[in-house]
Amino acid sequence: MRAPEHPRPAWGILGLVGEEPVAAVALVDVVLVVDAANVVGSRPDGWWRDRAGAARRLLAQLALVPGRAVAGADGAPVRVLAVAAVLEGAARAAGVHPTAPGVEVLLAEGSGDDAVVELAGHLGRDLGAGTEVVVVTADRGLRARLPGRCWGPGWLLALPDAPPAR
Repeated sequence: MRAPEHPRPAWGILGLVGEEPVAAVALVDVVLVVDAANVVGSRPDGWWRDRAGAARRLLAQLALVPGRAVAGADGAPVRVLAVAAVLEGAARAAGVHPTAPGVEVLLAEGSGDDAVVELAGHLGRDLGAGTEVVVVTADRGLRARLPGRCWGPGWLLALPDAPPAR
C-alpha cells in the first residue's frame, strides 16, 4: 500500500530547486525611510493637483509593507520591520492621522531632504546590529548625502498589494 500523498509545503522565501528546498537564505531586517515627495512624483498620475491626497494614497500603500518578507531592490530577501514616510510642503496636509502598525509619518518643518537625512541618521544609530536603514528615493543629491543603502521608487511601487505575512 502506498503512503498517501501530501501537498508539498510552501517553502516561501526558501525557494525551490526542482522539487527540493534549497538552504534557507538569511533575511536582512530593514526599516524603510520613504522620501514621499520623490516616490509620489515618480508617477505621472495627477498628484500635482492634490498633493495631500497623493500622500494619503501612498500612506495607504505603505500600510501593506511592514512585516513582509520581500525581495529587496538588489534581489536579496529582506524583512521590512517598519516604514517611516517623510512628508513635506503641501503634502503635509495629509497629516499624521493614525496609519497602520509599523508605519510612522514625519512632517518635515523645512526641507524634506534634510528631514530624511536626519531621520535615517538617527535610525542608523538607534537600531540594533542586524537591522539596516534603507532610504527609498531616486533623488541623486539626497542619495549622495546618505551613507547607507538607497532603493528607487520603482522598487517600492512594484511591490504586490498583498497583506503582510505576520
